[in-house]
This record gives sequence, C-alpha cells and structure tokens, in this order.
Amino acid sequence: SNLMTPEKVLDSAKWIRDGKIYKIGRVYEAGIPAFGSRAFTLRIPGSPTGGPFGNNKLVYMDDFVATDLGQVGTQFDGLGHIGLQQGKDGDKNEMRFYNGVSLQDMDGSTGLRKLGVEHCKPFFTRSHLVDVEPLKSGGWDAGVEITLADVMAALEKQGMKADDIKPGDGVFFNTGWGKLWMKNNDRFTAGEPGIGLEVARWLVERQISITGADSWATEVVPNPDKTLAFAVHAELLTKNGIFNHENLRFEELIADRKYQFVYVFAPMPVKGATGSAGSPIALT
Repeated sequence: SNLMTPEKVLDSAKWIRDGKIYKIGRVYEAGIPAFGSRAFTLRIPGSPTGGPFGNNKLVYMDDFVATDLGQVGTQFDGLGHIGLQQGKDGDKNEMRFYNGVSLQDMDGSTGLRKLGVEHCKPFFTRSHLVDVEPLKSGGWDAGVEITLADVMAALEKQGMKADDIKPGDGVFFNTGWGKLWMKNNDRFTAGEPGIGLEVARWLVERQISITGADSWATEVVPNPDKTLAFAVHAELLTKNGIFNHENLRFEELIADRKYQFVYVFAPMPVKGATGSAGSPIALT
C-alpha cells in the first residue's frame, strides 16, 4: 500500500471516464460460505434497542455482530494474516511474517502489536480484471491452476496487454467459482481453481499492490503440488507485501465489458486486526 502515492492516485483517476460505480463486494449475511469454523452472526438487541426519548418519542436500533472480522465474506488479507515457520514447531521467534517480523514480536491477545491492518493505506489504483472463466467451456474445477498462458490468453481475448499493468496496479481474477456462492456452499469451500506460484511470481515481477478473485483464497486449492499449502498467500503477503482481496464479484463489470477500472478500498482501521471486512468498489 506504500505504492498509493499522490502521483499514483492522479494517474489512476484518468481511468474514470463514465462515472459509473460498481460494488464488487458481497453481502454479509447468515449462512455465507466460510473457511473452517468461521462464522457471521448479526443480532438486533431489543426491539427497539433504546428509547423512546424526548417529547418526540425517538427510538433507535443497534446492531451486534459476532464474526471473524477480517476473514469472512468479502475479506481483505492484511500483512499480519500469513506467516511461515522457519524453525522448530512452537518457536514463535522463528515464525516470520512480512518484513521478517516474528510472531513473538507481534503476538498479542487483544490484537497484533505489529503489522495490524490499521497501518494499511487506502487503495485508489488502476486495476485489471482477468476473466479466465470463458477459457474452460465446462467450467473450472477445484484444484485446477490458472497458468500464465491462461492469463495471457484471457488478456488477448479482452484486447489487453500485460504491459498495461504498471507498478502499484491491482490485478484481479474471475474464475466463475463465485457462482456457487450461497447456492452450493459445500462445493465452494471444499476447494477452488486459482493462480499458482507461476502467476504469483509474475505478479511480483509486475510490482502490483493487490490481487484478488471471485473465490475464497484467490489461489488454487488444493495445490497441484501436494506438499504445499496456501503457497501463493505466503509468496504475495509474507514475502512481498502484496495484499489479497477474496470473495469479490465481477458480474456487472463483465456484463459491461469493463475489464479496466479504478479499485477503491479503505480497510477498516481496527488496531491489530489481521484483515478487514468492507465494501470495495470499482470506478469506470
């Protein structure tokens, strides 16, 4: 997010031509697919929550939400989300996160002491949507990796070039996997198609600031290399500080053939959080 400079913002703003706003995040509601035991629950305390007050008899309603704040629904992965164990099991001094920060240095029961999402700058940047869904007539399946050749084929089909991607840009992927959302949650969460290390390292070379997809991890799950677990997360977040926005939706952009847009997102500044919920938008 350090690449979000005034110069980058002004350059990105040139891409806004028709003034249209697209919501590319999903609705937070009970029953959304979630990884492991994560959950989203909303309750309205009281009915009404409070009041009446004053001669005008004002009443009000509040919300109480219990959830994995940064890791459910449309979720933005912060730099404190993913690390790599470098030493013996249980040795927090050798569990390393971005910039070499150890879990021992940042661990805290009330939030991360380092790499919390509150340090992330707001995003306003040129972005590119790579729609690989049409490349598979029968649809993509879980465990199928999006290769660099697939990316290039999709860009060519969309009339775009890899050289259009500049440092600080966002690159997002549409696989069609998001069509399972709230329709077949079991299949959606059991695995997914996605990018592997080949494309991840290509994104690093392009010096992008953020990536994401219509799936819950952006990367291929399970990895074709059975010895690896969420290797793309580690390559992007831990090793290179490139953020990851998951469970996005691109149907409206694709219907309007808007494959290039300005991605806008300000992570919730929750001190010590590993990620963020929120509503990202695309401007065209």
